[in-house]
Amino acid sequence: MFHVDPNIARAQTIAKEVYTSLAVYEASKEKIFAPSWQYAGHTQLAPEQGSIWPFTLLDGFMNEPLLLSRDESGVLHCLSNVCTHRGNLLANEPCKSSRLRCKYHGRLFGLDGRFQYMPEFAGVENFPTEADHLKQLPLFQWGNLLFSSLNPAKAPELFFGEMMQRVGWLPLDNMIFRPDLSKDYHVKAHWALYCENYLEGFHIPFVHGGLNAVLDWNSYSTELFRYSNLQLGIGKKGDECFELPSGSPDYGKDVAAYYFWVFPNMMFNFYPWGLSFNLVEPTGPESCRVRFLVYVYDESRLNTGAGSGLDQVELEDEEIVENVQRGIRSRFYRHGRYAPEREQGTHHFHQLLAEFLKS
Repeated sequence: MFHVDPNIARAQTIAKEVYTSLAVYEASKEKIFAPSWQYAGHTQLAPEQGSIWPFTLLDGFMNEPLLLSRDESGVLHCLSNVCTHRGNLLANEPCKSSRLRCKYHGRLFGLDGRFQYMPEFAGVENFPTEADHLKQLPLFQWGNLLFSSLNPAKAPELFFGEMMQRVGWLPLDNMIFRPDLSKDYHVKAHWALYCENYLEGFHIPFVHGGLNAVLDWNSYSTELFRYSNLQLGIGKKGDECFELPSGSPDYGKDVAAYYFWVFPNMMFNFYPWGLSFNLVEPTGPESCRVRFLVYVYDESRLNTGAGSGLDQVELEDEEIVENVQRGIRSRFYRHGRYAPEREQGTHHFHQLLAEFLKS
């Protein structure tokens, strides 16, 4: 079921059971999502000493209660939001405090997650131990963006490194999160179907008339890395494009958009005005939530070029992947084939799915 031939010209697409099997859906929690790096928020959520920001990682799927906290030294932490005594949630809403106190029995923790005090525990043997501290998760920061992993098996640089090198010249530290421009979409399709649609520009001329009008589809290219890939969107003459530094490998090109995908479910769409960061979060075997999180560093260029009309592009993609979800249930469909010059990204994604699911 999980074999994908590394030769794209010979390969068949991954078996449809990846999208239809409840057992595969459940297995993906520990095999794909727990060891990968996931979006944990941004630095503006915990901007100063004493800031506490509770959140649920992959709400509706992994359902892991976590929190961001900034301690008295200004260090940012990602911690379990579950008391080590009886499992009560520690923080239910954003707040400021010098410590974390459980409202059930009064156990205290520092903002670094270290156990501090527990009433009525005099005489308890072998206490406290390491197990009484809150679990501290790794926290990886790039610009204002924060990422963590429930069971990190690989260094974050393996996932983000090529993207960081390629667009590190952008003013990422100046990005401001814009909730007024951000939006969630609820799609009636398996999360992987949505990702594989993103990973090829093959469908652009057939599905996205507006986007096709500003991108030079014939110059569209895909670059593959170990756990990520890049689709380079070249603009047509006169369209809004990046002002590239001379040290960029793309210098001299009319780059309208950098479309980076990071395994398994993150899409970083860089435009001259900023970043449309898309998270594809599973909510069921045949449904997902797609979060469009918008970060702006040049408001004067908003709604121009390839980075305009994003809502319309999303709705067009949504219609297609929901039709595919219905289609793959057919008894007559099991595998497809790849267009070698256009579907390298989807082939790469399927290989990674097979690799992680077989682990």
